[in-house]
Amino acid sequence: MRLTLDERQDIAAAAKAVLPPDTRVLLFGSRVDDSRRGGDVDLLVETPTHKPPDEVVRLRGLFTAQLYRRLGERRIDVLVCARDQIDGRAVVAAARRDGVELTRT
Repeated sequence: MRLTLDERQDIAAAAKAVLPPDTRVLLFGSRVDDSRRGGDVDLLVETPTHKPPDEVVRLRGLFTAQLYRRLGERRIDVLVCARDQIDGRAVVAAARRDGVELTRT
């Protein structure tokens, strides 16, 4: 995994500050592979239950703002989905399959 301990702790703190209890945050994509270089930080936020679209947008915005405050301006992609629902997006399936859990609120 190509995140420092401090970066992982900052992501966990940002999640605990704004995301609902029992939400999982997974790192996926190129940052999971130690043999690669560069790349943005791809995060899957998996809420315990379904949220309405306006709540998903609000949570993603709050979480992203917290990440920028803690990690600085960098390329961060945040996907939000509910653990209790099937999500047909291929990127979500890949994140669930290959992602590394960073924290659970």
